Amino acid sequence: MKKDIEIPVVKDVYVAIIREWNEEFLDKDWNAYIINSRVNPIELTMIVSKGYEGDRKTSIMRHAIGKVEGKSYKKIEVVQEDVLALNNEFYVTYYADNKLYEKRFLFEQNSVKESDLVSIPIMDKEGIYAK
Repeated sequence: MKKDIEIPVVKDVYVAIIREWNEEFLDKDWNAYIINSRVNPIELTMIVSKGYEGDRKTSIMRHAIGKVEGKSYKKIEVVQEDVLALNNEFYVTYYADNKLYEKRFLFEQNSVKESDLVSIPIMDKEGIYAK
């Protein structure tokens, strides 16, 4: 019976943290994004995020993103600088190809630094991908 359960594997969907200029505060912010590099859209996208390290933890945030078109992205949340010292976890659930997908994305503590930025092609910006 257990062998009959198909668990679909998430492919071409990513979470990245991008360093961006904030016009309102005239400073740079770290922003988390969901990136859909698939050709087809993902729908009913829900994301649960939290930060933790031992006894220290942040509030659990829930985001209803909805539809993310193919080859596009949507902002999840602003990530405060002091929260980057914690493990930051994003549970992503979405519906595509008549299946429900789920994946845990993790930014390990202190892994988000300007010195480690890489190119994020769909966004034409620099950031860091979650593991």
